Amino acid sequence: MISRIGDELMFNAQALTLRAQRQEVLASNLANAETPNYKARDFDFAAALRAATGTPEPGAAAAPLGLAATNARHIRADAAAGIPVALQYRTPTQAAIDGNTVDPDLERTRFADNALRYDAALRMLNGQIQTLQRAIQNN
Repeated sequence: MISRIGDELMFNAQALTLRAQRQEVLASNLANAETPNYKARDFDFAAALRAATGTPEPGAAAAPLGLAATNARHIRADAAAGIPVALQYRTPTQAAIDGNTVDPDLERTRFADNALRYDAALRMLNGQIQTLQRAIQNN
């Protein structure tokens, strides 16, 4: 029972961590909008979340790799902190003459969208924790 609760909370915690990492990448793109030859970067959030949670890609049958736990009380190694993401260069719609591929309008839109989704994930996690607290207090 406790592991199921931990798994549910871990999913939202990993989503929050990835959203924060993506926010940093998008902020970096915006900060370098005027830097010559800077290439805008981003990562596929859905693929990163699947990798962090060990969920196979739709249509794939391969099992995720992980560390072996020899004791039921071992802490899981796939904790939310330090989730590696594969940054990719964004294909520009129109590169600047100086080689910069940042589109400030597009970056601001993605930044705002990611911030909104971060807030939604945070509210979801807070709701789960409050529900657990109420359940514990009522028993």
